[in-house]
Amino acid sequence: MKPQMRNLNLFLFLLLSLHFISVLSWKREEFRNCNQTPFCKRARARKPGSCSLLARHVIISDGDVTAKLLPKNHETSEDHHEINPLLLTLSLYQDGVLRLKIDEDPSLGPPKKRFEVPDVIVPEFSNNKLWLQRISTETIDGDTGPSSIVHLADGYEAVLRHDPFEVYVREKGSGNRVISLNSHGLFDFEPLTAKGEGEEWEESFRENTDTRPYGPQSISFDVSFYAADFVYGIPEHATSLALKPTRGPGVEYSEPYRLFNLDVFEYIHDSPFGIYGSIPFMISHGKSRGTSGFFWLNAAEMQIDVMGAGWDADSGISLPSEKTRIDTFWMSEAGIVDAFFFVGPGPKDVVRQYMSVTGMPAMPQLFATAYHQCRWNYRDEEDVEDVDSKFDEHNIPYDVLWLDIEHTDGKRYFTWDRMLFPHPEEMQRKLAAKGRHMVTIVDPHIKRDDSYNVHKEATKKGYYVKDASGNDFDGWCWSGSSSYPDMLNPEIRSWWADRFSFEHYVGSTPSLYIWNDMNEPSVFNGPELTMPRDALHYGDVEHRELHNAYGYYFHMATANGLVKRGEGKDRPFVLSRALFAGSQRHGAVWTGDNSAEWDHLRVSVPMVLTLGLTGLPFSGADVGGFFGNPEPELLVRWYQLGAYYPFFRAHAHHDTKRREPWLFGERNTELIRDAIHVRYTLIPYFYTLFREANTSGVPVVRPLWMEFPSEEATFSNDEAFMVGNSILVQGIYTEDIFSAS
Repeated sequence: MKPQMRNLNLFLFLLLSLHFISVLSWKREEFRNCNQTPFCKRARARKPGSCSLLARHVIISDGDVTAKLLPKNHETSEDHHEINPLLLTLSLYQDGVLRLKIDEDPSLGPPKKRFEVPDVIVPEFSNNKLWLQRISTETIDGDTGPSSIVHLADGYEAVLRHDPFEVYVREKGSGNRVISLNSHGLFDFEPLTAKGEGEEWEESFRENTDTRPYGPQSISFDVSFYAADFVYGIPEHATSLALKPTRGPGVEYSEPYRLFNLDVFEYIHDSPFGIYGSIPFMISHGKSRGTSGFFWLNAAEMQIDVMGAGWDADSGISLPSEKTRIDTFWMSEAGIVDAFFFVGPGPKDVVRQYMSVTGMPAMPQLFATAYHQCRWNYRDEEDVEDVDSKFDEHNIPYDVLWLDIEHTDGKRYFTWDRMLFPHPEEMQRKLAAKGRHMVTIVDPHIKRDDSYNVHKEATKKGYYVKDASGNDFDGWCWSGSSSYPDMLNPEIRSWWADRFSFEHYVGSTPSLYIWNDMNEPSVFNGPELTMPRDALHYGDVEHRELHNAYGYYFHMATANGLVKRGEGKDRPFVLSRALFAGSQRHGAVWTGDNSAEWDHLRVSVPMVLTLGLTGLPFSGADVGGFFGNPEPELLVRWYQLGAYYPFFRAHAHHDTKRREPWLFGERNTELIRDAIHVRYTLIPYFYTLFREANTSGVPVVRPLWMEFPSEEATFSNDEAFMVGNSILVQGIYTEDIFSAS
């Protein structure tokens, strides 16, 4: 090669490298880290033992233990704000569930009521309440005064320690702890206050400013799991099943696990960064005792540290000796403490206890458990018919064909591009005649176009989320200038549900089902590509308080729309990208915009397993990877693994090459066909497992330790998994490997 040519190639290589680095850098800069998030930075700076609250005036009221949390030695905070007592309530429920609520006293006049997340706890949970008649007292660990003890379940007691304030569950007889809150004295609750003269509460990130009209209002506390070898849960992150420490001596990661629903395309694997969904539910497991769980019902941004061994070496705090203990630190920007302790003791017990609070998963229709074919986008009716016929020609079964945003008239949802899809009913009927179904996409961003009936009606009725000034929020998404229905309002959810009637969704038929994408919500020109935190919802609720639940309410309204459409006779199928606690009651989810990389194939397994552990059994990852062009070997391996996902769908970005199963040569087509045939052979088994999940909460695919809870070698294994209790699946995640050892 001539020197000039070599130099030119080197220059081009460096130019491309710089461009690639700048793209990654731009993505990192688009999102905040803990040090750029004031509530997280403040909370992480707290030292063990800094909580000075005492539990006083402990009584039984309406069958609950109630108390006031008061400061120990002073009546004002360091910044001279008067400190009002916090109200604490401990409630006990059947099957070993303890609920702890801590909130400001509304009678003392905070600027507004703090937000409590509605419509997540199922109504029947209240029927499980145990009405307390008395409290026992006991002096613990050399305390100067007594603590309050109540019977929780066979073999377990709940303890409210008065001084220092602490709540924990222990085993009767042995006194061994199971779960505790505030054992390290890290509890902090920032009260809502009226802005004083000269106080600056605004926060800025990049070009966006958050007005924060009620000031700092964060909550943080430590939670410890005893006799635990590992902790799991708190999706959604593209990382290992067993959560890695984020703080402590020699810890590799410096960021907490973030729970903040975001549109993070081409997300990085093996990262604690939060992506599309948030379920603040953590499970611990250990050989010596078993399993326990902790759930914080809070929809604001949350950051969670898993503490490494020795993190508290200099704290001076002495805890009861245990064989093993894992400490965690929970931080949230807003809301209240509404926390649930689950005693287990088995992994399936903890999942069942959690489901008693948030509800059992919906039972899917049979077709939804089969293979789905999707692409952004199938171009027109001719393309749909060609793809459908090719499946028959190649003897590859499938049950559902999907249409992305390009099928609409200018990104106006509930419409069709009549040039490309002039006969949508006939197109669907042709598929239905073969026993097949269609899914179309419906996103929450509504095009601001006065000729668009959905926008016109929503504007007239005042159904949109408002900005901080009280005007309809106007953000940018696929449809351009867009507004977003305020799904917190039940009236608006009902109106949205009506949009799915055959009268309003012209061109739809009974065999058409729905896909909710971009419902984090995604706002291209918003802070961190989402809605500003000071946007306003129904009841003067700030978006910061409910952000992680917005997509959940959107999913709920859409599923209710299909129930309404079928007059209650048809089970809905709705796929959602955003998720929250309780999403399992409304349909399926998937792991979002992954990439055609071996690492993304590998990480899909712990992601799907974690979703199942935290209540969402109907999940999967885009087979083949959404971004990029998979090599044939990767695509084949993905089909072979994906055939065992609960939700089995191939999907691809519009910039990728076409990748229907018959486009990669006869041998690869044969291998993909075989994988899909395996799934169809197992559909009765999968359907039975979905019914088991629907009645017991036990996930369809399970970590090995769920079926073998005493086998320590399974505790951190997330390359293999169980389908039910009868099939063990081991994926192959490396090219040129032909067996797994």
